[in-house]
Amino acid sequence: MDIAIKTENLTYFYNVDETGDQDIPDVLDNVSLEIEKGTFVAILGHNGSGKSTLAKHMNALLLPKGGTVTAFGMDTKDESLLLEIRRRVGMVFQNPDNQIVSNVVEEDVAFAPENLGVASPEIRRRVDDALKTVGMYEFRNHAPHLLSGGQKQRVAIAGVLAMDPECIVFDEPTAMLDPSGRRDVMEIIHKLRYERGTTVVLITHHMEEAALADRVIVMSDGHVVMDGKPKEVFVRVEELDELGLTVPETTRLLFELKNAGVDLPLDALSIDECAKVLADKFG
Repeated sequence: MDIAIKTENLTYFYNVDETGDQDIPDVLDNVSLEIEKGTFVAILGHNGSGKSTLAKHMNALLLPKGGTVTAFGMDTKDESLLLEIRRRVGMVFQNPDNQIVSNVVEEDVAFAPENLGVASPEIRRRVDDALKTVGMYEFRNHAPHLLSGGQKQRVAIAGVLAMDPECIVFDEPTAMLDPSGRRDVMEIIHKLRYERGTTVVLITHHMEEAALADRVIVMSDGHVVMDGKPKEVFVRVEELDELGLTVPETTRLLFELKNAGVDLPLDALSIDECAKVLADKFG
């Protein structure tokens, strides 16, 4: 089993008082997990659960206070490996304006590979390929600030793709987008996972997005409290409700029907699966 990201007893906190003692609980408390290469993993959790803090450890934006994080076998605490770690593990954030640095789309996408010292012909190839992958090639000479939110997010993703990463961590990339923009981003994620074989880690509040993943990790108060395939996690409706999380609408429908006395399975996540279950029961 090839591992992209591994954490061992990862502990992190943001503040300490003057004596050096912690004045808040650990944001991450002894978190140990492995993410296999080429998989699509969704991470869920209420606000303050630690999911975004965990994401920022995956490419050394944050460093552990305790334990270790390795990215493709490289210890994130090793400063000499920092550039290579961030090349191989890219990050896309919630607000694309925080990642766009140039006044022309193609120049923005070229920014990272230029700083990595990539040769000009290869930069041209990467920029064109990245923009085509995210469906923004025809906007290559446009000004980013004139684009819609969804288009800006696609440009931000292209900028990460141009570094030729093996893993991309998406930290709530659809939170500021309308339904159309969300669909566009999820289509790109699907393409990266299933056509390019990129390892994808998605931090999200949208359960329908998480349902598309190979694996779902649920966090609460700095701990991993659930970990499994979407159908294994989302059937635990009452436990998720207690954590302040919801489930896909299909699962909620089947759960309410089951509570009303209709014997139905809860693991039909997609609309088609749910429709079939209902048709078989009532058809």
